[in-house]
Parts: sequence; structure tokens; C-alpha cells
Amino acid sequence: MVTYEDVVSAAHQIHSVVHLTPVYQSQTLNTLLGIQVFFKGEHLQRTGSFKFRGAYNALSRLSMEQRHAGVIAYSSGNHAQGVALAAQLLGIPAVICMPTDAPPVKVTATIGYGAEVIRYDRLTQNREVVAKTIATERGLTLIPPYDHPHIIAGQGTVALELCAAVPDLDALFVPVGGGGLISGCAIATHGLHPHVRVFGIEPEQADDTARSFRSGVRTSITAPDTIADGLRVNAPGVLTFPIVQEHVTDIITVSEAEIRAGTRYIFERLKQVIEPSAGTGPGALLAGKIPLGIKRLGVILCGGNVEPQVLASLWNDA
Repeated sequence: MVTYEDVVSAAHQIHSVVHLTPVYQSQTLNTLLGIQVFFKGEHLQRTGSFKFRGAYNALSRLSMEQRHAGVIAYSSGNHAQGVALAAQLLGIPAVICMPTDAPPVKVTATIGYGAEVIRYDRLTQNREVVAKTIATERGLTLIPPYDHPHIIAGQGTVALELCAAVPDLDALFVPVGGGGLISGCAIATHGLHPHVRVFGIEPEQADDTARSFRSGVRTSITAPDTIADGLRVNAPGVLTFPIVQEHVTDIITVSEAEIRAGTRYIFERLKQVIEPSAGTGPGALLAGKIPLGIKRLGVILCGGNVEPQVLASLWNDA
């Protein structure tokens, strides 16, 4: 069970190493929508995403024996980089299992932080099985991308910062992959302001959490194909899904075209480069998918690790 106190503890644990990321507004967008939107810029966090928060919180709490033996993680890129940098800072050997179709910019960065990268085919291999096998063989501690109490608590520090900067929000939009970010942020937000509604934003082509949320049962889908590579998850987490059920108001899905439009808009209006996973929230806004009664909305821009070719392709359907 992850509590508000765990998120506060994580904030103290990682305070000296994380960036206090900025909050942006677009007056043009506010006028267009008739509400005030506050974007939390986690694309400017170390390693280019919020993932560094949870990774450092988890690794910094390992025993000396675990640190000496090393850690292993599986990730398409952002968790990989977060674990790799956290391990480098703490002097811990790190092995990262990354899919063969992971964005090269993320693979290169992970290697650059000093981690050993092992590739797998996400269409034919189960990443958890691959990582657990290697962990057993080498005696490594597995650091999963979302299903871990310290990971969830660390990610929740994003919302702590946002609520401190904008204390009177009505609602929060959070991108959803495995659910670590939205779980931590929902716990943090409701620990401060129980009335704030939390909405998950998920690609239509990777809607495992939306399906699970509506059925009340964790539901798996086939390996999703979406431009939002950071949200390509087959099923919500075992630990995260009950938190989502308890704290989240609804899951809003967005199309590929809407994700592209949202990512373009942030580039064109805020002059910020974000990855498509972070474009889900802005995409939902531009598509008019804003629940009634919201006047002040926080939107988390979860990362900025995007291939130049992908960024350029966003204008192909503009």
C-alpha cells in the first residue's frame, strides 16, 4: 500500500538530485478552451522524463548488498534512462532490457549513462520473463517500471510540486501506461486536495487501462502499436490498478491523430519539445475531451525523449 506519507518521504529522498520542473501556460489555449490549463514540464526533468524520480527513490533505498550486486530493469526507454542515471549516481551496476524497436535516442542515452543494454523482441518475448531470468542468473535486484511502491511514491512527487505551484486545481490529466505516474500523482493530489478529480489519458490503440477501468478487472491487450511509445503497455499494473480504481475519476482515450496534434501544439505554442506520450493530454484538450465543471486543469507533460524523425513526421498529417 502506497500512502501520501510515502510520497512526501520520496520527495525528501530525491530532493537533492531532481529538477524542480516548470509550470507553463498558453494564453491562446486558455482563451480557446475557456479554462486555465497548467502544464507541468517533466520533459525537462533529468533523463528527459519523470521516470528518474521513481528510479532514484527506489535505488537509493536498496541495501548495500543489493547495491553491490546490481540492478536490472525492463523498459522501452524512459524508465531505462531513469534507472541508468540513478544507478550511475549511486555507483550501482545496471542492466537494462530494452525492446528491439525502442527509439534509438533512448537506447543511446541509456548506454551513455553507463548501463548494459540487452535487447528483446516485444512481439515474441515477455520482457518480465527475460529480465527475471537474467536477474536470477546474475543475482540482480529487479526494478520494475511501475509496479513497485518506491517507484509509485517517487512518481507522485510530480503532483506534489504541481499542487504547490498551483494549489487550487479542479482536475488533473495524467498520461497512462502501466499506471505508476497516475497512481503516485493521484495519491499525492488527494492527500492534499481530496476534491480534485484525476483523469488518465491513454492512447486508443493502447487502451488496456481504459478497458480494465470499465470492466473492473485487469485486462490484457495484444502488444499495442501507437506513436506514444512510452505508453505501450499490455495491461495495467498489479499494484497500480487498485490505486487507479480508488482514486481516478475516469480514463479518457485519444486517437493517434489527436496525440500528434497535441504534441505539435506544445511545440508551436509553448516552444517546448515533448514526446508523443506527453502529447496525449494536450491532444485530449484540443479534441474537446474536457469533463464538465473544470475551470483550472493541471496537465502533466511526462517526457521529451523523441526521435527527430518522429518529431518531423508530426507535420505530415497537419
